[in-house]
Amino acid sequence: MEFECQRGTKIGLKDCSINCVDYPCKGKADSIFIEPSKNSKSFAFDSEKQKSLRRLDGKGASLSLKCEESLAVKEVLLDCRSITDLPPALISEILNCLEPKELGIVSCVNTSLYRLASELHVWKEFYYERWGQPILLAPLGAEHVDEKSWKELFVEREFRSKTFMGRYSIDTLHGHTEAVRTVVVLSSKKLVFTSGYDQIVRMWDLEEGLSIASSRPLGCTIRAVAADSRLLVAGGTEGFIHGWRAEDGNPHLFDLRSPQNQNMEFRVWKHEGPITCLALDLNKMYSGSWDMSIRVWDRSSLKCLEVLMHNDWVWSLSPYDTTVSSTAGSDLYVWDTNSGSKLAIVTNVHAGDAFSLARSLTGKLLFSGGEDGAIHMFEIIRNVKFHVRRVATWIPHSGAVYSLAFEFPWLVSASSDGKLSLIDVRKLLRTKRSYAMEKPSKINNCVKNVEPPQRMLHGFGSNLFAVDVGPDRIVCAGEEGVVRIWNFSEALEIEQRVRALRGLRLENRMRRRKLQSVMTGKGSRADQCSVAAKKYQMNDDRNSWRNKRRLTGKVKV
Repeated sequence: MEFECQRGTKIGLKDCSINCVDYPCKGKADSIFIEPSKNSKSFAFDSEKQKSLRRLDGKGASLSLKCEESLAVKEVLLDCRSITDLPPALISEILNCLEPKELGIVSCVNTSLYRLASELHVWKEFYYERWGQPILLAPLGAEHVDEKSWKELFVEREFRSKTFMGRYSIDTLHGHTEAVRTVVVLSSKKLVFTSGYDQIVRMWDLEEGLSIASSRPLGCTIRAVAADSRLLVAGGTEGFIHGWRAEDGNPHLFDLRSPQNQNMEFRVWKHEGPITCLALDLNKMYSGSWDMSIRVWDRSSLKCLEVLMHNDWVWSLSPYDTTVSSTAGSDLYVWDTNSGSKLAIVTNVHAGDAFSLARSLTGKLLFSGGEDGAIHMFEIIRNVKFHVRRVATWIPHSGAVYSLAFEFPWLVSASSDGKLSLIDVRKLLRTKRSYAMEKPSKINNCVKNVEPPQRMLHGFGSNLFAVDVGPDRIVCAGEEGVVRIWNFSEALEIEQRVRALRGLRLENRMRRRKLQSVMTGKGSRADQCSVAAKKYQMNDDRNSWRNKRRLTGKVKV
């Protein structure tokens, strides 16, 4: 993969006078061509060409320092016959501008580019943009023999994301006596939390599908649950938030069975209507209610910091950094949590209420599902103004979309028609290059000819109310009161075996080709030797025949 500059090639410096002279000129300079000398290591300019360079504007203006430096850089680049001749630091800067797929292609050119592409720090950025903090990453400062590079972690996770198109098994979890309204997967601890009309919060093992613990009845229907490794909160229809703090040394983090402990449990009241959605981040807690408000709480002091008022019932919310997105009625909102101001609003997103909302880890992508069975994909653009751009629309369901979950690259939806849809959004994502080259006039254009969902999962009754997704699991629940875990780990194992067999076949094929090339080389030498031997034998036979003829002539005489 060489970028060669042959002799006799002319390098044009067009319109150089505009940027290179010390002062702007009125006229436009003609194109000037610099021909490299016969010696490739040094490009000597003759006096006439130097004079022409100094008369770029026709008034004798001299070249600026910037133009001279650019000419020197071009001389160095002309002296490099391949990209590998450049300094490693410069090559790394070039590779940092590429996307993961392009980096993979470049790393296949030769060993030096493979090494440079594998050691780039940009792989960490790629991983965090898609999946956040790695679950199985070793702690910093710890010396582990099996520690993986960021490229290896990225490739492994990208490979794992393909399993949702493979074979699966279903684990059915029984325990709730009424409909389940909310499901939360805590992938880092392999836990699942569910709750619903029976007023009980239940904890399940994600791997084994077994019930771990259940809380006492909280006194009303629980429509929302949120959890991380430090806090578990549940929102009730009576307007309260009930929470549990994690216990040190507890493998399951929260003790739901014990009686109420003021140090480990709390309950706050502020909302005047049923709580429909909850979310957590590092320092804050968010709650949305049918009282048309979202409240922002401080996690440590449990004080309400901000109240964001809407024009209709709040159905869902999703925070990111200092912003929070929400749906109320049929509208979509984006708020600034520090000032409480409204950054953007998209009206009439759905024909009916917008029941569900999901957001990517980067905060740039928004997904909404509504009563009309449609799913919309939005992109948040932060330039001079805060703008929300609609990217794509799917209508995979015949009923309302009650819940959405996003785990790159899969968007999973649960609907009242009893189906799950799986949508791969990779083809709709824009690269860094497309961000830079896109014109402002095209910012509102929606992608046409969007592919339908890649997979539909059936086998439920009506009204699936909740869904959440993990690395190789999908957990859903609904009106039946049964929690189902779709296990795709078997597909991962099958894909790993297929990949191993493919590698063995490739290795055997390369070995056969190498052996054939060796045998072909030996065969050509043997053929040459056999031809020479035959030629010598023919000459020998001819000489022996002549000798016999001479001998017979002598005998006759």
